[in-house]
Amino acid sequence: MSVSLSLTVNDEAVNAQVDARTLLVDFIRNNLALTGTHVGCDTGQCGACTVLVDGNAVKACTILAVQANGSKITTIEGLAKNGELHPMQAAFKDCHGLQCGFCTPGMVLSAIDLVQRHPDADEATIRAELEGNLCRCTGYQNIVKAIAQGAAAMRG
Repeated sequence: MSVSLSLTVNDEAVNAQVDARTLLVDFIRNNLALTGTHVGCDTGQCGACTVLVDGNAVKACTILAVQANGSKITTIEGLAKNGELHPMQAAFKDCHGLQCGFCTPGMVLSAIDLVQRHPDADEATIRAELEGNLCRCTGYQNIVKAIAQGAAAMRG
């Protein structure tokens, strides 16, 4: 069954017909060709598919595209403006908060949500909030450092 979908993705209006069973992650990747949103576990455990839905971090493999109807979606591709990295992206780069890069888009978007909810988060809070995002490369130390630096930059 095909349904109409109307939402905003990275500040652009999107209207589409989708199968009612289409996951948001599949819509983003396959229909919009925004492949920075990664498919990892398909079970909501790894966080690689995390996007912002109306400003909140959501694992895009856990909701249907139609559930996001009318929402504002931000993917990793929508963060940089006029060629300038978002402060959290810049912090991940500066602090070497990535290695293979597979988890990085989800980590960055989760970090932005974390900072919006906990602007002065300490290391323990950052580590607790990252529980739903898995990285198999870094050991998290530089990710935590990057989030703290990104938070400071986002506060201005």
